[in-house]
Amino acid sequence: MKRHIVLFPLGAVLLSWVAFCFPELFLPLAPSIVLLLGLVMFGMGITLTANDFLFVFKRPQIIFLGLLLQFILMPLLAWVISMTLGLPLLLSAGLILVGASPGGTASNVICYLARGDVALSITLTSCSTLLAVIMTPFLTWLYIGQEIDVPLVQMFLDIVKVIIAPVVLGGIVNYFAGEKFSRFKQLFPAMSMLAIMLIIAIIVAINKPQLAQLIFPVFLAVFLHNSLGLLGGYWIPKLLGLDKKICKTLAIETGMQNSGLAVALAGKYFSAVAALPGALFSIWHNISGAILAGVWSKQGNNN
Repeated sequence: MKRHIVLFPLGAVLLSWVAFCFPELFLPLAPSIVLLLGLVMFGMGITLTANDFLFVFKRPQIIFLGLLLQFILMPLLAWVISMTLGLPLLLSAGLILVGASPGGTASNVICYLARGDVALSITLTSCSTLLAVIMTPFLTWLYIGQEIDVPLVQMFLDIVKVIIAPVVLGGIVNYFAGEKFSRFKQLFPAMSMLAIMLIIAIIVAINKPQLAQLIFPVFLAVFLHNSLGLLGGYWIPKLLGLDKKICKTLAIETGMQNSGLAVALAGKYFSAVAALPGALFSIWHNISGAILAGVWSKQGNNN
């Protein structure tokens, strides 16, 4: 798992460079973004068990806090950063979509490497993914709907198709045929990362003409969004008296988003430009997560 996390940002940067130099290789793949995201979510579903959700009843207060950080702090940060930096409307919409998205699947691996609470991480990712059906369209509309058309109903239906349906299907396959697929489960993390890398490359290819002008403000916004999410996700629970292991887990879950979903929705409902924040977030949050995991893995979990 550690090797996957290290190779992902390097591979994403390399494939993005190829896409920038030879966009014609990736432009025909643009319609496959939703399918690729569905593959990622099926991979998540096939690793889930009923115990992942029973955890909610054991520590409901911590789960509730994690979801508040996910769906209140992250979209609010995205909006504040967009306004402060004066981002163009479409880039603001893309960043807010990142903030309104559920936790990313890579957060579970980062949590494991950082010696966090993996069971809590998996539960939070699962719960935020299910809640995203309602929260992601609503929060996007709340923060940007006055300036740009946000099709709430259609976005809701698309999230059901590209997130919930594949996750549920993966869960059903795992429940009825988990042992038969045990060998293949180990392949899904690598397949998921390859799928996200390809999504990023497609977005880079589509945006090549204006990428030179947009790369700095978008990266700055993404860097601030991820960094403040990690800081808030750690220090808010810390101030509430939670132990370091829980604080690390909540920080990772808050700062690492399902940016693949943001890319897919932004590309469909706004524009390819709006998908840039999600694409860059996909690369950066794995780099920052790997750095944090390296630091935290060498430390204890004492307060």
